[in-house]
Amino acid sequence: MKYQYTKEFRHNLVEWFNHEKRDLPWRHTSDPYKIWVSEVMLQQTRVDTVIPYYNRFLEKYPTIHDLAYAPQEELLKMWEGLGYYSRARNLQAGVKEVVEKYNSVVPDNRHDISKLKGVGPYTAGAILSIAYQKPEHAVDGNVMRVLSRVLHIEEDIAQPKTRRVFEEAVEMLIDEQHPGDFNQALMDLGAMICTPTSPKCLLCPVRDYCIAFNEGKADQLPVKSKKVKTKKVQFKVFAAVDEEGRYLIEKRPSEGLLADMWQFPMIEINENSLSEETLQQNYNVEISGYIDKELLEFKHIFSHLTWEMECMQVKVVQKMDLPENVLFLTLEQIRTLPMPVPMLKILNVLN
Repeated sequence: MKYQYTKEFRHNLVEWFNHEKRDLPWRHTSDPYKIWVSEVMLQQTRVDTVIPYYNRFLEKYPTIHDLAYAPQEELLKMWEGLGYYSRARNLQAGVKEVVEKYNSVVPDNRHDISKLKGVGPYTAGAILSIAYQKPEHAVDGNVMRVLSRVLHIEEDIAQPKTRRVFEEAVEMLIDEQHPGDFNQALMDLGAMICTPTSPKCLLCPVRDYCIAFNEGKADQLPVKSKKVKTKKVQFKVFAAVDEEGRYLIEKRPSEGLLADMWQFPMIEINENSLSEETLQQNYNVEISGYIDKELLEFKHIFSHLTWEMECMQVKVVQKMDLPENVLFLTLEQIRTLPMPVPMLKILNVLN
């Protein structure tokens, strides 16, 4: 785009946004805390999925103080089903920093806000531009897709170093009078019009300034290298019930994937061990019978990993003291605990 068209580009984009923007609950506030919550929830999660979570979350934690000192297990239960649970932990840690270091006021500059736990360049820019009306870049996948086409940028957007190219582009183009609207307009344009496949170019408010459209190359951009194949791991999951109708449940480690979440015992399937024997040895129980050897079978896909799950329901008897962080609980008690989505699938088929 030639520099002399920048003014027209931003005017058309912001005008379009004012008329066509999606009606989303976080767009009815300028509270930086609430905008922060929405931006964290929206990372790697669809808008339609986020809306009910956002509303419930802010009903539970309406102020920054409410979230800062909420019990972590309660917080994880509120987040249950959204996935990527480290987002919730980092959000709480960042909020607590604001309460303790910044007198409960979210910083209004990139230097300070970027120091907060879990706040990366995009989240910082989104909060600063939307809540504080600061002309700061907020570059996500939608923004990179739009600007790669408008400006005909051919750098690989899968490469982390490429992000700076788009940040500089936003800094050049941004509407300094309406930075929040400008950044959100780019996001909405990418979500609604300038989509990954079959972009609706004839409906685009800035197509006159789009190099890729004018050259007939919109469907060739952005350039994005393919991801490395995800690793597959097979597990046998046991819905192990004792004589009192209670199920064996364990808490995952406090570090790593799905930290501090609760699950039914999972045994990785390999050639060197039998899953039933491993269950009995690792959990100090003895299998006394089988209820359903094929209770459930499904896959759960993470960004870098696929779990292939085979679940069976067995009767067990406790032989010795249970290991640390392992309990027998009723289904009613288990339903109060934060559990990852694959475990909820299993829980939902148990009577």
